[in-house]
Parts: sequence; structure tokens; C-alpha cells
Amino acid sequence: MAGSLSNSWSLVKASAGVLKLDKELLVFPLMSGIATILVTLSFIAPLAWTGGWQIFAESEGLSYLGTVVAFLFYMVQYTVIFFFNSALVGAAMIRLEGGDPTVSDGMSIAMDRLPSILGYAVIAATVGMVLRAIAERVGFIGRIVVGLVGMSWTVATYLTVPVLVSKDVGPIDAVKESAALFKRTWGEQMVASFGIGFAVFLMGLSWTVFFVLALVLVSQLGLAAPVIAIVATGVMGYVLLGLVASALQGIYTAALYQHAAGGHVEGFDATMLRGAFRAPKGFGRR
Repeated sequence: MAGSLSNSWSLVKASAGVLKLDKELLVFPLMSGIATILVTLSFIAPLAWTGGWQIFAESEGLSYLGTVVAFLFYMVQYTVIFFFNSALVGAAMIRLEGGDPTVSDGMSIAMDRLPSILGYAVIAATVGMVLRAIAERVGFIGRIVVGLVGMSWTVATYLTVPVLVSKDVGPIDAVKESAALFKRTWGEQMVASFGIGFAVFLMGLSWTVFFVLALVLVSQLGLAAPVIAIVATGVMGYVLLGLVASALQGIYTAALYQHAAGGHVEGFDATMLRGAFRAPKGFGRR
């Protein structure tokens, strides 16, 4: 356990070291967040304006029109997310190869891969819709099985974006290579241990404790202005933490892919990366 936590913290520090050199990487998750909000509003506003939202709410299941709208929503959202993830990962790869990336470099990489990104978004939206449809028609145990299938899909496609960024391949080939890299590098015994997510959780917990304590202390003054300032600071802190978490995850993913593909990863130790995905003793043995 201690070794795992130590390795996770080492990965966080290595990823943070890259982010420290290229703070502009935070721009990509920021643009992604803004774009996803705009996309959501672009779908909600027409429904609210025309009364279509009430029709969807009153129906027991999705109609054919509702299914089409939901699919389009998923597809557009996935396209936006994958696009900016590709830009982030592409820029991170430049740094991990010893270069000095810019925001323009990342955006250019994502634009070059836009057709493949669109194809991958269609695949992801289709998988999401199919799993959702199945989950709505099965019982509790069935939902657990569907959840496990969804988790397996997430694991298998974990390196799809780095593959799309680094190679001129289609979305199906990228998904296949992502799954193959996992199987070849860590095999069937692989158990994902996402150190970045755990570290971000701890940072978020620490910030929440600090935020609550500060809010309680300031509220004792009985003045509105300090309370508003603390609340605004707290919200900005969560937004910044979210941006940092997304940037670190993108850097981490890029590093894992370059390691899995056999390349050198500037700023990361190979042993540390191998420990990012480990299997407990006896797991998967026959």
C-alpha cells in the first residue's frame, strides 16, 4: 500500500513538473469546459423555448426523436471533449519528447485529427446509447453487468486519444491499438490504479476543509462582503482544481502512451510508469 501511494505521488509530481513548464496546457480544459456548457445550452434552450422539454419529461421512455436528439447531444459533446483532449495530449507529447509546445501547436494537432475525432465521437456516443438502452430494460443485476461492460470500455479506450494524436489512423484502429497496448504491456492481470485521480481527490478534500473553516470563521463577523469573497474564492479554487486535474490527467495519459509504445518519456521514470498499472499478488493466476 505504501509503495503504491509513493508511486502515485511520484506520478503526480512528474505530471505537475510538466504542467509547471507549460502552464498554457490549462487553456485546453478551460476551453473544453466552456464549449461543453455552450453545447448543453444549445440543446436545452430550443427544448425549453418550444416546450419539447416537457414532452421528454412526461414520456416513460425515449421516443425515436428523443433518441436521435440524445445521440446528437452525446456525439457533439464527445467531439468537443475529444478535440480539446487531443489538443492537450498533443501539446503534452511535444514536451515529453523534449520540445516546447504552444496552445497553437495543440490546436493544430487536434484540427489535423478532426475527422478521426468525429469518428471516435460517433463510436463513443453509440456505445453510450446502447449501454443506456440496455440498462433501462434490465434489472438490478443487469445494471451491474452493464456498468462492468462500461468500465471495460473505458479501460480499453483509455489510450485512444494519444493513439489518434500520434498516428494517422482511423477511430476503430485507434480503439483496437489502445486495447492492444494495455493487453501487451500489462496483460489480463492489469488492475488500474489511477494515482492522479486519488491525488486530486485529496487536494479537493483539503481545499473543502479549508474553505468550510474559512467560511465559518468569516461568517462570525456578521458581514456579507467577506462571506461573498470567501464563497467566490472557494468556487474559483474548485474551478482551478478542475482545470489542473484535467491537465494533469492529459499529461499522465500522454506519458503512459509513450511508455507503452516503447518511447522515452522526458521527466518520467520508466519504473514509475510501470507501477501506474499493477496487479495484486495472485490476481489472474491460474
